[in-house]
Amino acid sequence: MDQIDNLHRAAALKTPTGLGGEAVKDISAAATTLLADVFALYIKTKNFHWHMSGPNFRSYHLLLDTHGEELFAITDPLAERVRKLGGTTLRSIGDIARQQRITDNDAEFVHPHEMLAELREDNGVLIARMRALHELCDEYRDVATASLLENWIDQGEMRVWFLFETLRSTNG
Repeated sequence: MDQIDNLHRAAALKTPTGLGGEAVKDISAAATTLLADVFALYIKTKNFHWHMSGPNFRSYHLLLDTHGEELFAITDPLAERVRKLGGTTLRSIGDIARQQRITDNDAEFVHPHEMLAELREDNGVLIARMRALHELCDEYRDVATASLLENWIDQGEMRVWFLFETLRSTNG
């Protein structure tokens, strides 16, 4: 009976899609890893938002709040896209921790300019990973996932630009 239950459970998650099995496997895996990175960058952004200090507190605090909202807004559509493809996605905080490539920052104190510089670099890395997934989507002709990524890449470039200009203005 257990074997039949397991087959039914597995079949229940197999969403029909117009993409082939390899496409579903490859895109779902890459998108899920990207999702772990988005969650990691979201938490890091909120960490810095919560621990911001100094003379530019208000403007930096609000900037990082906006960035956090943008990142969090990616999570549900990306996870649901994986499911629409017929794949499975993240299930827990532990799953995120195992798959994330964006590093955490658990330092007791980080200077505000170091926070902004680290986020600028991490957002640049996230954009590069989104572009890599876009290339994979192009390979398999998955235009829907590619379309989502294009908007998120643009948002990421905006975050990098704002962080770059903010840091430039603080250095004279």
